[in-house]
Amino acid sequence: HMGLQARLMSQALRKLTANIKRTNTLVIFINQIRMKIGVMFGNPETTTGGNALKFYASVRLDIRRVGGIKKGDEVIGNETKVKVVKNKVSPPFKEAFFDILYGEGISREGEIIELGVANKIVDKSGAWYAYGGEKIGQGKDNAREFLKENPAIAQEIEAKIRAALGIKNSAPAEIEVEA
Repeated sequence: HMGLQARLMSQALRKLTANIKRTNTLVIFINQIRMKIGVMFGNPETTTGGNALKFYASVRLDIRRVGGIKKGDEVIGNETKVKVVKNKVSPPFKEAFFDILYGEGISREGEIIELGVANKIVDKSGAWYAYGGEKIGQGKDNAREFLKENPAIAQEIEAKIRAALGIKNSAPAEIEVEA
């Protein structure tokens, strides 16, 4: 029964694509990585279920945990790297790094700090982060906590980042999702 799942995926995707296009639907497949045996060159990693998904996908993302985020000895989240492996709708091979905190999701304050430093709005010297000549925290965790406790400063930094990057719209309101 080798390749049974691959054959099923290929047949299913042929039938699905027309309906997906007609109904203007977003479909997300989550897959896992396996190691190919005996690969001397190239990438030994492969995804399960054959090649059909690779061919039919418009966008493929490789999401990996780069490291853990600790508060003392306790791990409170993951540093995550997302690489665009394939993209039919815009340029591929871009990368993004962000923090995912357990129970919270992607850290908005962490993003504000990272983008602030990258755009020279937030100053980083050693482990200290500073904004407007005032120190906001030693280490990224403390700076993140400072921005959580002072949302007005976080919004001010975000507005400056958006202006520096040429993004016109203001920060989106929190979207409530019903379970």
